[in-house]
Amino acid sequence: MGLLHFTPGDTRVKICGLRTEADVDAAVLAGADAVGFVFYPPSPRAVTPKTVAQLIKRLPAGVDAVALLVNPTQAQVDEIRSTAPITLWQFHGDESAAECAQFAAGQPWIKAARIGPKFAFDEFSLQYRAADAFLLDALVEGYGGGGIPFDWQGIPQTWLSVNGPRVVLSGGLNAHNVGEAIARLHPCAVDISSGVEISKGVKDPALITQFIQAVRAADAKLSSP
Repeated sequence: MGLLHFTPGDTRVKICGLRTEADVDAAVLAGADAVGFVFYPPSPRAVTPKTVAQLIKRLPAGVDAVALLVNPTQAQVDEIRSTAPITLWQFHGDESAAECAQFAAGQPWIKAARIGPKFAFDEFSLQYRAADAFLLDALVEGYGGGGIPFDWQGIPQTWLSVNGPRVVLSGGLNAHNVGEAIARLHPCAVDISSGVEISKGVKDPALITQFIQAVRAADAKLSSP
């Protein structure tokens, strides 16, 4: 079904920052709806388009291959597109809405938001209204959430009631807190990277499985009478 097909009671799951065949196989076996590849050289999880092209061959139909980018150049995007069959684009930098749309070139795209105490939710969703989804992450130094949770209670309920079907929740999630996140926010999807690692950039198949099982259990709990 892919990452962005919102169905109440069926939270989608993206496992991000994959680098190896074992990572991809573990995510697929556990039932991930999408896998993310980091095209940001400073990151310890960075991969090349050629590597990703080989990894995507291991994905079954219906599992999205997501490119995570930070302030990319057109040349970088063109190289990725010509090499790896990406199905979804995720922008984490200071890209404008017009730049995101240009880079995605007709494919679905996600804009990441860095949520701090004074984050302007309405202004953000208006500016990036053409996005297929909004990824909510923590405000930390640099790009990406650093595996740090943000205050979910700070999300205005009025904003969430309108935009919930487009929300991909990230930032400090793990198998122990994702159930609470789903019960509170009912996002379209959840996104995890460091929460399923045994060290920076090194995924643990058992943690991936535990996380997805926790998501499915949370969905089942909400669906039960």
